Amino acid sequence: MKRAFILPTILIVITLWGLLSLGFWQLDRAAEKRAIEADIVAAQLSPAEFVPVNELVNKEHYQVLLRGRYDNDKQFIYDNQIVNSNAGYYVLTPFVLENQTAILVNRGFVPWYGNRDKLINTNIGKNITTIQVKLISPKERIKLKQQNASPIFPLLIQSLDLNQLSQLSGYSIVPMLAQLNVNAKHGFYRKWQPFYGSVDKHLGYALQWFLMAFVLGIIALRLLIKKSGK
Repeated sequence: MKRAFILPTILIVITLWGLLSLGFWQLDRAAEKRAIEADIVAAQLSPAEFVPVNELVNKEHYQVLLRGRYDNDKQFIYDNQIVNSNAGYYVLTPFVLENQTAILVNRGFVPWYGNRDKLINTNIGKNITTIQVKLISPKERIKLKQQNASPIFPLLIQSLDLNQLSQLSGYSIVPMLAQLNVNAKHGFYRKWQPFYGSVDKHLGYALQWFLMAFVLGIIALRLLIKKSGK
């Protein structure tokens, strides 16, 4: 092999190795996500049951039963939501479990319909009741603006900063969000999106890396044949 051809060959081999490594890494990631998805699907298919308050944080994606009461006077309006191409808000109501511990229950979506000055009637009874919910980990979008010392409820919020919501409501809020079952009473529009994993995304990335390696391999082979013919 001519000396002038050694360096390009080394670069091509290193690039091929890098592309193939990236492809196999994406396959490994897809396998990991597939295992996670299997656990989530199993959780979602499990029958709803009562769970101790201190174990709720370990039950993401599970359907659980909660016994307690709603606090009609400390509700939050979670603004800037889009459902079915409509702008609106979620109604989040504290559900008091024991002492001063509560969990925020998402009772569903309400569209603004172009009228941001009028909220829907969010009143709900305070009697002890049992509800079925699915637990999810809340995603904080942006930081809340500093609220007044005496907030006026129902309180319009832009984010799920549970530490601040705990201070505003006076409850120790469980760091999970409860989605009210679609068949439960006292809710609004509820069509909760199922969990969608990213296995296909990783498989697509792997295919791209392998295709790039294949194309580079063909180019390298053609150059080698061309050089060998001289």
